[in-house]
Amino acid sequence: MRSSRSFLFAAALLLASSSAQAAILEFSTTLNGSSQVPPNASAATGSAFVFLNTSAQTLAVDISFTGLSAPASGAHIHCCAPAGSNAGVAIPFTAFPATTSGVYTNTFDLTAAATYETAFLTTNGGAPSSAEAALVTGLEDGLAYVNIHDVNFPGGEIRGQLAAIAPGPAPGAGLAGLIFAGALLGWRLSKREVEATG
Repeated sequence: MRSSRSFLFAAALLLASSSAQAAILEFSTTLNGSSQVPPNASAATGSAFVFLNTSAQTLAVDISFTGLSAPASGAHIHCCAPAGSNAGVAIPFTAFPATTSGVYTNTFDLTAAATYETAFLTTNGGAPSSAEAALVTGLEDGLAYVNIHDVNFPGGEIRGQLAAIAPGPAPGAGLAGLIFAGALLGWRLSKREVEATG
């Protein structure tokens, strides 16, 4: 009987952890010169994945790029403007590699004022909470983009508008449901056996 309860508890924890994962919103884009405003003929390309954890209030970025015409001098998330328009820097990517090809990963604390470009923070109420709200709304509305700058293209050599990745089922949610149903069935059967022998 005790092992059935432990199993039910473990299944409930697994279901709870699957639900917690639903707080992560994912965005992605392809970076290229034709997406810059104005467009350019750069042969450089890249990709960007952004993971917004609304529970932990963090933003993780994973960027790869290749073929820049000069070493990167900066990279950012800009917000809030539709494709074909420019916007100010929302989050500068600290310690971005000064290379022509590379990868960059970082996680930003959205509750810290230092995460945001000063102008973005000031324009959006002056507090991290209001800057975070503006950025989250911009991401969800498709009004944020990533770009990479260098000396040959000071306004940005490659850019991509971030778009939401359609959410799928939380990893393990189906398995957790099956485990929970099996545990419940096992508990009911063991309870019947106890009642029948008692």
